Amino acid sequence: MKIRLESFRDCLDGAVPGNIATAAPDGTPNIAYLSQVQYVDPERVALSYQFFNTTRRNILASPYAKVAVIDPITAAHYRLSLQYLRTESEGPVFEIMKAKLAGIASHTGMSGVFRLLGSDIYRVLDIERVPGETLPAPLPRQNMLAALRACAEAMRAHSDLEALLTGVLACLENQFDIRHAMVLMLDAAAGRLYTVASRGYAASGAGAEIALGDGVIGVAAREGTPIRIGHFSAEYSYGRAIRESLRRSGHGARIETEIPLPGLAEARSQLAVPIRAGARVLGVLYMESPQDQRFGYDDEDALVTLASQLGMAIQLAQQVDADEIEAAVEAPQAAPGPTVVVRHYAENDSVFLDDDYLIKGVAGAIFCALVRDYIERGRVSFSNKALRLDRRIRLPDLSDNLEARLILLARRLAERKACVRIEKTGRGRFELRVDRPLQLVDIE
Repeated sequence: MKIRLESFRDCLDGAVPGNIATAAPDGTPNIAYLSQVQYVDPERVALSYQFFNTTRRNILASPYAKVAVIDPITAAHYRLSLQYLRTESEGPVFEIMKAKLAGIASHTGMSGVFRLLGSDIYRVLDIERVPGETLPAPLPRQNMLAALRACAEAMRAHSDLEALLTGVLACLENQFDIRHAMVLMLDAAAGRLYTVASRGYAASGAGAEIALGDGVIGVAAREGTPIRIGHFSAEYSYGRAIRESLRRSGHGARIETEIPLPGLAEARSQLAVPIRAGARVLGVLYMESPQDQRFGYDDEDALVTLASQLGMAIQLAQQVDADEIEAAVEAPQAAPGPTVVVRHYAENDSVFLDDDYLIKGVAGAIFCALVRDYIERGRVSFSNKALRLDRRIRLPDLSDNLEARLILLARRLAERKACVRIEKTGRGRFELRVDRPLQLVDIE
């Protein structure tokens, strides 16, 4: 029976280093260790190109090689006959391998030595099982299809975006035993992702941001491909990535005003999966674990499928909200007590309640518009549809996920125990609940 490449993908994760055999034009053999063998599809693999060495010279002279890989659990040994096709130095496969190499380098104390020059793409010509004794395969940790089915059924029960995101994170823990996860939505116009839901952390981090292309999360969103790392990676640590991004943009002095991104201090395994609606990336589902090699190829397959279903559910929630009618203007509610000054900085739409930082960006613009309407028109009831068309908010486009921004704004107000709350009153409708007099101060 023909051996299929996807049947032994765990051998490619590098727990036991593989090796590659090539030959020089004069027939002189050469064998070297490989840091990575990446599964591309049922007919192709990619090998890491890090150094111009004897292996590289031999492959450029003759495109054929043998690669040996070993299952880290059963010790099953496979030999692949390969034909070199090309080298990629950008794109999803390169970024996946670059992220994994950073994890390997950090794990082995070689961060300053390992650097990926390219991903060598090979066609798999033949696979053979090397004879020898093996250990019995362990029982699978769980049935991925059953877990995925349970998650899909749970998602169908939620038409409200906030309940949907909360439910998905609960499913990850209950069905996949993933205890640390978060959802970030993409602001494509600003080139940033913002945290809208999380589970398993001391602080929710609602509103925390990361730039597109930074860290595991940013790279997954930019490339539109899952990124999976099995060891702690200092280079791709998102906390460090955020601070480096701020430093490069000249905003290092403002780090203290940023909302900290939730996360484990030293995640040993990371998996970032794009949330898609068709070809469009809506955000990223990010998961992490203190265990090495927590996520395998099967986890990646299942969670990519889950993220695709989540993307369709998010898009459906947006379409429903877009059909809602505009809310009526109502009389203001009496708000006793000392006045709270709402300071709005037009430069980046950051908002402070007295001296307490609340939010910035589009969510800050939304809050400013709500407060202005409350003070000037006595308005407390609003609809998503009216906000989506409100030019003061400057949404990047009408398809932007307004409800996700309302969710993170409501959570920030609740976490700060603010004198203003946002409470849903129906599908696509909400009210502003104000407990203190407000004064809005615009700062150019």
